Amino acid sequence: MNEMADDTIRPGETDVAPACDHLEVVDPEIFTAIKAEAVRQGVLAALERRPRFIGYWDADLATPLDAIEPFRQRLLERNDIEFVFGARIRMLGRAIDRHAHRHYLGRVFATVASMTLGMGVYDTQCGAKLFRASDETAALFQRPFITGWIFDVELIARLMRQRRQSGGPPAEQVIFEQPLERWGDVAGSKVRPRDFFKAIYELVTIYRTYLRGAKHESQSGVGQAVLVQPEADARVLKLRTFNSPVGTK
Repeated sequence: MNEMADDTIRPGETDVAPACDHLEVVDPEIFTAIKAEAVRQGVLAALERRPRFIGYWDADLATPLDAIEPFRQRLLERNDIEFVFGARIRMLGRAIDRHAHRHYLGRVFATVASMTLGMGVYDTQCGAKLFRASDETAALFQRPFITGWIFDVELIARLMRQRRQSGGPPAEQVIFEQPLERWGDVAGSKVRPRDFFKAIYELVTIYRTYLRGAKHESQSGVGQAVLVQPEADARVLKLRTFNSPVGTK
């Protein structure tokens, strides 16, 4: 079984059809919450159902749902890969449609993010990600993210620190970036050019929190594999099951 957390910010955007058999969508009704917390709670709720793979996808479907199957196949074919991240790479034979200002700001940010992480990651901000469900994965989502829009970078930084502490395979060996065949900017996006400057500030916060002196850190709660339920006063997480098969690419 595969579980997906719908990256939902506004109501009325979550009724999506599955892209493969036995896909369950966890729909966090946190319409006023920041994206990072909505995804975190959705992932934790999905993990409780003990799926084989879990991930999150943009609710606006900028990345079509039929991209899930190639992601899943990559995990099935390569046991050494634990995370598959979508990458919006504009090449011949692919339909990657991005507004010019978002593309160039995105490439500058991606370069700075790669330098901050010390890892040659191409596209941290693509909202299509699938990974193996495990105790180690659960630990990465245990605590609320300290960043908002760039929580994907923070997730990688958490993974890097976790692996340094546990002695497991380093993050760059377990993440695979999957070039997308189709991606398109969707009207109504909340990402604005000025968010770029906020993102740079958040990168500094990530570096100071997770990466600076990471090799000398004492063991912390980030490495503990404990699943938590949302607080009692949190909004309800609604689970929807889709069983109708849809052909894949």
